[in-house]
Amino acid sequence: MSQTVSALVQKVWNYAHVLKDDGLAFMDYTEQITFLLFLRMAHEREAIGSGSVIPEKYNWAALSARSGDALEVQYSKTLRELGKLPGLLGVIFAKAQNKITDPAKLERLISMIEGENWSGMDMDVKGEIYEGLLARNAEDVRGGAGQYFTPRPIIRAIVQVMRPEPTMHIADPACGTGGFLLAAYEYLVNTYRDLDRKAQRFINEEAIHGTDIVPNVTRLCAMNLYLHGMGGDKPLVTTGDSLAKKTEPVDMVLTNPPFGKKSSITIVNEEGKKEKEDVSYERQDFWATTSNKQLNFVQHVNSMLKDTGRAAVVVPDNVLFEAGAGEKIRRSLLERCDVHTLLRLPTGIWYSPGVKANVLFFDKKAAAKTPWTKELWVYDLRTNKNFTLRQNPIADEDLKEFVQCYQTTKRSKREESERFKRFTYADLMARDKANLDIFWLKDDSLADTENLPRPAVLAAEIVEDLEEALEEFRAVEEELKQP
Repeated sequence: MSQTVSALVQKVWNYAHVLKDDGLAFMDYTEQITFLLFLRMAHEREAIGSGSVIPEKYNWAALSARSGDALEVQYSKTLRELGKLPGLLGVIFAKAQNKITDPAKLERLISMIEGENWSGMDMDVKGEIYEGLLARNAEDVRGGAGQYFTPRPIIRAIVQVMRPEPTMHIADPACGTGGFLLAAYEYLVNTYRDLDRKAQRFINEEAIHGTDIVPNVTRLCAMNLYLHGMGGDKPLVTTGDSLAKKTEPVDMVLTNPPFGKKSSITIVNEEGKKEKEDVSYERQDFWATTSNKQLNFVQHVNSMLKDTGRAAVVVPDNVLFEAGAGEKIRRSLLERCDVHTLLRLPTGIWYSPGVKANVLFFDKKAAAKTPWTKELWVYDLRTNKNFTLRQNPIADEDLKEFVQCYQTTKRSKREESERFKRFTYADLMARDKANLDIFWLKDDSLADTENLPRPAVLAAEIVEDLEEALEEFRAVEEELKQP
């Protein structure tokens, strides 16, 4: 991030602390910045003759001309009315509310935004500023915003090895603030520079789509993509429950489904089994019934892909070893897809402490008599790796070796190394319950009692293990209750 961009992010973010004294959470502040920034940019576009999608009585001029109580009334009405409109406006202003109750502070925020020429900035600068705000917002652990923000070096490495193509439809069913969608778009734009106008328009308006279940997060994602020049006035993201139904098949899925094991609903599969009576999904295309939403997302991603489709999915450790439905889903995935690569991610890179996650790479295939997975290559980026969010954050350089080992164009040329090992399908089937939680490196921290993880990290890991055990007991209890 350049010094100019960093300074502007700091300037905008400093005001968040002023509003926090009034009880405004960082997530709410980021939302208010989103509303005002969109209105201001629409005003600047109109000033240079580009037209505006904002009705005149709710535009920036109508807002900035007021002060005191009249300003607060106008702002609240503007948010309410713009949320009723279709298209991008409807997504960004959906159920929008004024959370700044002090008119003087609202006026000050408007003046701060008005002091910058946003439309005069390059797209990458505006986008970088907003990404900076989203990163700051993600640091608000208590607000839970971090679960919607995947570390950008991880995203860039995944997109680099997945290599999207300009004719592909690419989707993220749990898009958060749009990290994967944005990285895929930037890869396409930077890699394929000589495309004709029709191909460029396809990439900009049709190739990429995201969904998130949380309206506030969809709003941030839509604004993030808009500031990076994606989609124009056409929304590329929608609010909805991705697990609710099967969607149109796509060529590529890149996603990091939300952390947290238990889903508030229960899937019903073709066997007719269900664990709850109140709310359920009718998904005939799922292999197993489970309330584990990460396992459901793995099944859903498989259902999203064309027979030649490819996926990279961030999953927590429990997806790799959970028994019951977890085992059935892993076996089905290994049989019906080519599950070729597993990246063990390090701890300390997430805004939620103690999270242990991985990236599962697989290619969907047409039905066959023999399993499609022939070998699984596992890259261990976790053992003896120590990262923190502030003092030692993960960087692109830390994933360089993985990208090189991946051998994107010719996986047959892969070679084993200290951190990269090959396991045949027979090896995997010989493991108890098709357990993919595979390690081979000696963990030096286990023998080094003086350099154990921080108490907060250890506590978080213990809580996570206890919660997983409790969920398994609950699943057994539910099965025992069924007639």
